[in-house]
Amino acid sequence: MDPHRTERLAEALREELAELIAYEMSDPRVGDVTVSEVITSPDKRHAQVRIGLPGGADAKDALAALEHARGFLRLQLTERLQTYRIPELHFEPDVSVTLGPRMETLLKRVRKGRPRDSGPE
Repeated sequence: MDPHRTERLAEALREELAELIAYEMSDPRVGDVTVSEVITSPDKRHAQVRIGLPGGADAKDALAALEHARGFLRLQLTERLQTYRIPELHFEPDVSVTLGPRMETLLKRVRKGRPRDSGPE
C-alpha cells in the first residue's frame, strides 16, 4: 500500500474529526478537546485518535463522551469522506499535549545541570 495514501487519509480524518468534535457535538464533557493526531493502521481498518485536553479537563469524562459518540462520528465521516472504508476509531489521550509545559521545565533543568563539553583535550 502507498504510505502517502495512509498519511492523506489520517490527515483528512484528523481535520474532519476536529471539526465534528468542535462544532457538531453537543456533549459538555468534550469541552475544548482538540484532535492532535490520527494514526491509521496499514490496512485502514483501525485509527488511533490522539486527543489533546486543556490543562484542567478530566480525560476520563472526555474519552467516555467520545467513545459514546463513536457511531455518530463514523457516520458523519462516511458522509463527508469519499473512501471505501472508514476505520474503527480508538480514542486515547495525547500525553505530549498534557506534558508539554512540564517537559519544557524538565529540559531546562537538564540543560542547566549538565556542564558544557569542553571538547577533546
